[in-house]
Amino acid sequence: MRLIRAIAVATALGVATLLSPLGAAEIKVGLAAPPSSIDPHFHNLAPNNSLLSNIFDRLVHQDPNQALIPGLAESWKAVNDTTWEFKLRKGVRFHDGSPFTAADVLCTFKRAPNVPNSPSNFGLYLKGKTVEKVDDYTVLVKTTGPQPLLPNDLSTIYIVSKSAGCEAKTEDYNTGKAAVGTGPFKFAEYVPGDRIVMTANDDYWGGKAAWDKVTFRPITSAPARVAAILAGDVDLIEDVPTADIAKLSKDPRVSLFQTVSNRVIYFHLDQFREISPFITAKDGSAIKNPLRDRRVRLAISKSINRDAIVERVMEGSAVPAGQLLADKFFGTSKNLKPERYDVEGAKKLMKEAGYEGGFKMTIHSPNGRYTNDAKIAEVVAQMLTRIGIETSVETLPPAVFFRRASAGGPDNTPEFSFILVGWGSGTGEASSPLRSLIYTVDPSRGTGAANRGRYSNPEVDKLVDAALASVDDEKRAGLLAKATEVAIGDLGIIPSHYQINVWATRRGLKIVPRTDEFTVVMSVAPQ
Repeated sequence: MRLIRAIAVATALGVATLLSPLGAAEIKVGLAAPPSSIDPHFHNLAPNNSLLSNIFDRLVHQDPNQALIPGLAESWKAVNDTTWEFKLRKGVRFHDGSPFTAADVLCTFKRAPNVPNSPSNFGLYLKGKTVEKVDDYTVLVKTTGPQPLLPNDLSTIYIVSKSAGCEAKTEDYNTGKAAVGTGPFKFAEYVPGDRIVMTANDDYWGGKAAWDKVTFRPITSAPARVAAILAGDVDLIEDVPTADIAKLSKDPRVSLFQTVSNRVIYFHLDQFREISPFITAKDGSAIKNPLRDRRVRLAISKSINRDAIVERVMEGSAVPAGQLLADKFFGTSKNLKPERYDVEGAKKLMKEAGYEGGFKMTIHSPNGRYTNDAKIAEVVAQMLTRIGIETSVETLPPAVFFRRASAGGPDNTPEFSFILVGWGSGTGEASSPLRSLIYTVDPSRGTGAANRGRYSNPEVDKLVDAALASVDDEKRAGLLAKATEVAIGDLGIIPSHYQINVWATRRGLKIVPRTDEFTVVMSVAPQ
């Protein structure tokens, strides 16, 4: 927990620096992961959502701790149990000069959940909602039942232009043709894997940025990001590698800014197939999927030494996880603690389940999407091998991993058996991971959009539904906590740890750290 509070490292007078001199004209940012698209509705993925927050706005914004604040909507209120009224901000213009009106909201609602070939769409937040225009600056959002979280849901949807973006294809956004937002920066250039360039929107309704130009450079190698900021090649990096935090905290050339994350790193298990593609007997022959047995899932959880992962792999820059979100967030359970490391208990469970001799399995993981993801996968593979699950590791580039993990198998089913993955709560409360990771997959409702293990529990679904229909915050928090307890007790997923978000800036700059991991250039300024 020693890294949770934000720290700024003071600059010593007279110390020479390798960094470039401070200037307001341009800022260069080193990204930990590249976006998969400039289309704000194509992929509900943190690197995309973070980057595109600089170009596009939402009706409702979130502050650095994910509290709701006005965005393109100046105000909102519940008219009755199934109707919300949003008053839109007047005088806002898109980057092409066209005015922002209710028409843009209507077409965004239609487009966002229906982008072709989306690996993880935004249907979860818009299904069951219809929007009606009252006048150019008033809209009504109607639901099929009480939805107290509607403003939270809309804080995840970027508004696009009716004239430029609503009928556009993802390719049109990637070329810049449709990348027309109302945000503080305008699209200038996108070279996949190399750079994304933006220029200041001098007419931004939220005030002019401190920077005329922003160049984002994906630098997926953690050591390379550190080298880049120390060499002056970039002015800011996100996802500072844990191994370098102690060293950088003493370096007068940089400042560090940190906060606990809304992201849990966890393991999804194949719980829907009789035969799982990456699981065999020790001799390579086919066996029935052991992950469908709760005792095996619990054995796996007990075999994971979370404290060792936090201290040795994450260098203390994480917190052991026992549920879907850290305790500070809404709807978490006070009763859930991280599973205790217990190798002998795990072996006993394996024997009870009929797998005393173990089996073979592959763990799949992205390489470079989450802090130390590949290294964590290797360590967990060793831990599982100790209880008889002979585990190999395959890591993949994030774009390839998510495509195959989501729909790479037959009939567009998840391809893998056991994966390391992460989830950041877009709404800052437990309903987000419950609806996306745990709830039964139902495309018509938008639920289970990232449920890559296809876990399904009617009791959990019922509790989540009740929570989402409750206008009583205390009652809703209790229902979400109970749903979490049931899902974790059933090992719908296996949580590992919560990340801590760390940014480094060159001396003379500061950034407001955010729980959602977003790198928001409007929050970067000279000290």
